[in-house]
Amino acid sequence: MNPIRTELLFRLDLAVGEHHVLGQTPAGSRRIAPVAGGTFHGPQLSGIVLPGGTDWITEDSNGSWFQINVRLPLQTHEGELVVMAYKGFRSGQPDILQKVARGEPVDPNDYYYRVVGTFETSAVRLSWLNTLVAVGVGSRSATGPAYDVFAVL
Repeated sequence: MNPIRTELLFRLDLAVGEHHVLGQTPAGSRRIAPVAGGTFHGPQLSGIVLPGGTDWITEDSNGSWFQINVRLPLQTHEGELVVMAYKGFRSGQPDILQKVARGEPVDPNDYYYRVVGTFETSAVRLSWLNTLVAVGVGSRSATGPAYDVFAVL
């Protein structure tokens, strides 16, 4: 058996704008959050999150989970552009998730927040990202979501 190994790529901190609430649809309760910017810092990759990303959120009716579908434009400190796309879940007890949503301090161990992502770039130096699978462990504070993003080796 070949065990899965991971290696830290970067810490991703996002600034999210006002949500556009679509409401209850046949697919679930939907809202769209524009990502206004942010930063990412890591041993191999660092830079800024450019404006223009979006987070498409679907929430269950009892408030115990929501699924996210995010696309972000990243720019490295060297000026290279990278698109990061990720999907995942935040789940837990509804009262805990309500506190998280309000930006109240909550221990990240009190809820589940995981994502899986991919990258796309034309930067030759970063071409290794194009075939990389990443996983992230998320948390949420009053300033916005944050992820520790790991390469799956």
